[in-house]
Order: sequence, then structure tokens, then C-alpha cells
Amino acid sequence: MIDYTNLYKALQYIPALRPWLTKLPQQVAAGLNPERWGELPQWQEALAGLPDITPTQHTLNNCVRAGTTADATPQQRALLEQQLRQLHPWRKGPWEVFGLEINSEWRSDWKWNRIAPHLQSLDNRLVLDVGCGNGYHCWRLHGAGARRVIGIDPSAKFVAQFYALKKYLGMDKPVDVLPLALEALPPHLHGFDTTLSMGVLYHRRSPLDHLCQLRDTLRPGGQLVIETLVIEGKLGDCLVPEGRYAKMRNIWFLPSTATLESWLRKAGFRNPRTVDINHTNTDEQRRTEWMHFESLSDFLDPESADKTIEGHPAPIRATMIATAV
Repeated sequence: MIDYTNLYKALQYIPALRPWLTKLPQQVAAGLNPERWGELPQWQEALAGLPDITPTQHTLNNCVRAGTTADATPQQRALLEQQLRQLHPWRKGPWEVFGLEINSEWRSDWKWNRIAPHLQSLDNRLVLDVGCGNGYHCWRLHGAGARRVIGIDPSAKFVAQFYALKKYLGMDKPVDVLPLALEALPPHLHGFDTTLSMGVLYHRRSPLDHLCQLRDTLRPGGQLVIETLVIEGKLGDCLVPEGRYAKMRNIWFLPSTATLESWLRKAGFRNPRTVDINHTNTDEQRRTEWMHFESLSDFLDPESADKTIEGHPAPIRATMIATAV
């Protein structure tokens, strides 16, 4: 069910990415190693048990939808839901499959609506989505015109979620999610027209190294879209939280927007600019029937929603656009 044959064939005809083929299959095998992911056989069983239903239509432009309610019997929809729930938690979405709504933790469509107006035309562009989760934005990028989208995320469960949906959205579609981290890409690749890094930077011990790695994925003149947690403040301001931030352990640097724009210039980008600032709220990130664990409401101070439970400033997310030199 998880099959990259079409991607490997396609990369043979993309000169900038062709050299990656010498090690990519081995990287994928390592990323899907059952010794690393003990639950991988269960996720594969969930994929194998998905019902065979042929969708009469797909929608990727204003939402991600496969088929209609009329395409599936009630028994098929019940089995579909049963198998998809075995891949809990669903963090990114929402999705609609044969009338079944997967109400994910994040309203990723809201985030897409914030970034979409600032993207260069995606027509015929090769796009990389770093830390893509289950690939929601990958599908939206393809729906907006990208000729091929490659998402990377080291979580094998997110890859399984992606393939569960690709079964119905189109196994032949030029959209793939690989079980890899950014470090797996060849250095100085310079192969993509657009690269996204959404919700990754604050997880990196060295943010400047991350920005330099992102630059190296892009051809000269390529567009970077980066979204990350920020703080209010002036040039040079940056929060380095001790302990946890919003109950998360691996949060390292939360810069001001002016600081992040400066980092982007240092990392080899020109014209970095902040195009959106959003105070994350509990309508956009919340616990749902498809994500039963704690969510944003549990991470905030119950007496003051403008603070995290540790007393840090509550989450503010900024989106920036920059051009690779």
C-alpha cells in the first residue's frame, strides 16, 4: 500500500533530483523500519483493510475531498471509518472521504488560506513541504497547480495516514510523503521551486542551520514559505524557554518577527517579509473525535488565555516569505 514506484520513476526525469535516487530507496526503507516503529504492522493492517471504493470525483482546490456519499454503501463507509480510526490521532486536516468527515485537531485549511495569497504561481512548480505531517498542504499545493509535491516527515504514522487517503485521492497523483527528515536530502540540492517549512523551526536546536538547509533545497530565485512560533518584540529579541513551552519539551527558539527576518537574510535569503501574524486560538487547534489527546485549551493558563500554562506568552504564529539567493 505504501509504494513509491511512481515517484522513483518520475525522479529519473527531473535532473536536479535524479542523483537522490542513489540512496532514496534505502532511506525510505530505514524510515519505515518496524524495529523503529513497533506499531507499523498495525498501521499497515489498517491500510490493507481499507475498502475498495471508486470515487466519482476529487476536490483539491477549496478543500480535500474524495468521492461522494453516493459512491459508497453504508457498510463500506462504516468499514472505512473503522480502519481510519486505527490511525488516530489525526492532527492535520480536515478531510472528507465518501461523505465521512475527518475532523482533525488542526484546521489546516485556515492556515492554507493565510499563506495561499502570498505564494508565487505554483503552475508547473516542483514543491517540497518539510515537516508536512499527513500531507494536507501537499494536496492543497497540487490543487493550486504544482506539477509535483514531495512532503517529508519522519513520522511513519503520518505517512500511513497520507497513503490511506491517497488510495482514494489518486495513487497516480504526483503527490508523495516520505518518512524522512530534512537532513536526509542531499546537500546543496537546489532542486525545488518552492519549499514550505510549517511549524518546524521552533523544534530545531539550531534555527540558522535549519534555514540554511531550507535554502539549499531551493533553486536560485526559489520561494521559501516559513511558518513558526514567534514572540512580540524588536530586532534581537528571542525567547529561549527553559523546560517546556505549552507542555512541549522540544521548543528551542521563539524569535520576534524582526529577528527571524534577520536570520533569513543571514541564511542566504533576500527580501524576507512577514505576511501574516496569527494568535492561535481554540477554534483552530482543539481536541476532536479524531484526536482524543490534549490540545491547545490544555496548554494555556486557565486564568489567562494570553499565557501558556508555564507562564510564557501564548502561541503566536507568523508566516514569512523569502527568496533564495
